[in-house]
Amino acid sequence: MKIFISSIAILGLGISLLSMNNNNLVVAQSATSEEFIARGTEPFWTITVSKRGIVYSSPDKPKQTFPYVTPLKADARPADLVRVYRLSGRGNNLLIIKQANCSDGMSDKNYAYSATVILGNRVLDGCAEKR
Repeated sequence: MKIFISSIAILGLGISLLSMNNNNLVVAQSATSEEFIARGTEPFWTITVSKRGIVYSSPDKPKQTFPYVTPLKADARPADLVRVYRLSGRGNNLLIIKQANCSDGMSDKNYAYSATVILGNRVLDGCAEKR
């Protein structure tokens, strides 16, 4: 009987560890996702990047939604160093996310990425973080 109970306890521990490993694997996959949120101040703007789309919003402009595109990466550099998203539409619309310490200038929050958005003739600078 003791052997049976011990076997069940070990089996239960193994299942717990296996599901814990599966959860860690899922977390690891989502940590390398292409989802970002970038923000800028003066003027205020936000751009979110997800597989569902890239959405730019600002208090003074209508919301613009662009289809998600795989970002261009810098040649011979780590994939996380710089990403360039080409935003469809008229003109050279781009979102550039670069790994660099960044401060929004209005809060004490530090970001791991800088962000530059080019929408037509307008260039906006800000910070970004992974979602």
